Amino acid sequence: MAATDVGIDLGTASILVYVRGKGVVLKEPSVVAYDRDTNKIKAIGEEARLMLGRTPGNIIAVRPMRKGVISDYTVTEQLLKYFIQKAIGKMSFRKPRVSICVPSSVTEVEKKAVEDATYQAGAREVHIIEEPIAAAIGAGIDISRPCGNMIVDIGGGTCDVAVISLDGIVVSASIKVAGDDFDDAIVKYVRKKYALMIGEQTAEEIKITIGTAFEKPEPKVMEVKGRDIVTGLPKTIHVTSEDTRDALKEVTGQIVDAVHNVLERTPPELAADVVDRGIVLTGGGALLSGLEELIEARTGINTMTAEDPMTAVAVGTGKFVELMAANGRSSEK
Repeated sequence: MAATDVGIDLGTASILVYVRGKGVVLKEPSVVAYDRDTNKIKAIGEEARLMLGRTPGNIIAVRPMRKGVISDYTVTEQLLKYFIQKAIGKMSFRKPRVSICVPSSVTEVEKKAVEDATYQAGAREVHIIEEPIAAAIGAGIDISRPCGNMIVDIGGGTCDVAVISLDGIVVSASIKVAGDDFDDAIVKYVRKKYALMIGEQTAEEIKITIGTAFEKPEPKVMEVKGRDIVTGLPKTIHVTSEDTRDALKEVTGQIVDAVHNVLERTPPELAADVVDRGIVLTGGGALLSGLEELIEARTGINTMTAEDPMTAVAVGTGKFVELMAANGRSSEK
C-alpha cells in the first residue's frame, strides 16, 4: 500500500496540513487546551482557540509554538499526532512521509526538536524544509532557475525574508516580529489611547476588519467593546483605521527594515533580478491592508501578495515532498 505524503506548515498561530493529491485538507489554530490537574488534553485546534481567555483556573489554553519554535515539546507532539491522524484518517496502514517547515533562522537543536516530535507523532520519514523555500514553491515561483526571487513570509510568530536562486537561499533574515505582534501592538495602543482593555481575539478582529499599514484616502471606523481601565466596567468605543496605522507603525517598520537589510546584502546580479521580478509576500500577515504599498514606497520595488498567501507555505511544503518523490524516492525505507 502506498504511503501518504504529508506537508505540514507548523505555524505559531495556525497549523496547515497538505496531503499529496488532495491539497490543503486542514487549517486550524495551533492551540491546545489541557487540564492542569490531570494533564489531560481537553481540546485541540479551533475548539481550543475559542477557550483562550475564557477558561476556568484548572484548564489552560496554550500555544505550544512560540516565535516559530517549539516551546512545549510534549504538547507539540500531541498536536502533530492529532493533525496527522485527522488528515490521513485512521485507516491508513502505513506511516506517512512528512515534510515540515521551520523558520530560516532556527538552530540545529530546534530543528532536531521538530524532527523528533514529528517522528514521535507517527511519521515514517521526516524532511525539514526552510519556510522561505516552501513559501516560494507554494507561491508558484520556479526556484530552480539561476535568477533571484525575493520572498517575504509573514507568519504568526516570525517574518522570514529571503532571496532564493537555484533551489537555495542566498541571503536571508528572520525576525521574531509578525502577525501576533500586530495584535499585541493594537492591544497596547487601545489601552494607552482609549484606556480600554481588549483581548487578543478583539485585536485580531480589528486588524482584519480595519487594520492598515499605509495611509488610506477614506479611513474606516469600527465599534470595539472592552473593559474601561478606570471604572472597570464594560465600555464601547470607535477605533479608526488611522489608529491601527499608528499602532502598527513600529512593527511594520521592523519588517520593512528586514527587507532593506536583505536587499543590501544581495549580490548585484540577483538584486537586479529582484528589481525586475518584484517582491512576493506570503503568510497570514501579508493580508494586512497597505503592507504591499508600504514596502513598495520604502524600497521602490514592485511588491505583490501571492494568490493564496495563507496556504502558500503548506502547499510548498507538500509539493517539496512531491519533488522528492519525483526524484526517485531515494530516501524510501
